[in-house]
Amino acid sequence: MPIRFANRRFAPSLVGTVLTLVGVAIFVQLGLWQLNRAAQKEALETTFARGQQTTLTMTANNAESLPRYQQVRVAGRFDSDHQILLDNMPSAQGRPGYRVLTPFILDDEVMLLVDRGWIPMGDRRSTLPSLEVAEDERTISGKIDELPRPGLRLGEGQEQDGERWPRVLNFPEHAQLEAAVGSELLTRILLLDSSQPDGFERTWNTKARLGSERHLGYAVQWFAFGACAIIIYLLLSFKRESPN
Repeated sequence: MPIRFANRRFAPSLVGTVLTLVGVAIFVQLGLWQLNRAAQKEALETTFARGQQTTLTMTANNAESLPRYQQVRVAGRFDSDHQILLDNMPSAQGRPGYRVLTPFILDDEVMLLVDRGWIPMGDRRSTLPSLEVAEDERTISGKIDELPRPGLRLGEGQEQDGERWPRVLNFPEHAQLEAAVGSELLTRILLLDSSQPDGFERTWNTKARLGSERHLGYAVQWFAFGACAIIIYLLLSFKRESPN
């Protein structure tokens, strides 16, 4: 039985129906994906906040078991001869530059990479910034984190000027970093606290880095697109009937 509303009859086309169903399915899947991303980011934000409640002593024995974003202190000394510049790392304001990873040698000679913060790029890429740091025994504090990962990895991380230090690397993997420094590295890195000396620009802002609200906003947009597609489909499918 045909559906009628006032002087209009519901008569959708096959092509329009198929396109609408496909479009709505895609929009719903994208919305659900963004909701899932928001849930993941909220979990990370909770982990970040929980990690700031206590400061633990980090050693080579417990480094891999501590949760991400745990606030820790660790004793050792910097190795200024084998520093890494992470390429394609903009500042909090979007300026081009590098993140500085400096090996920190623990008492048992295992190395921990310390992220000393962001530093601007020079006028020429061939001119690398000065990264001097004293190699005295010290205790530093910061947050445990993981190596930065690209949203989409195309091939292997590229190494530039591989014979000189500091070494410029683009989203390197852990094995690549171990090969570069020639020593065993802990898989975690340490985000050096902004109150610590010998660092650069450090904005370890969980909201800016994680942003669950942004994903919730994207989810609402995708669901709204799906709703609009249905409304347009219905408007186009109700045909005005000619008077007899």
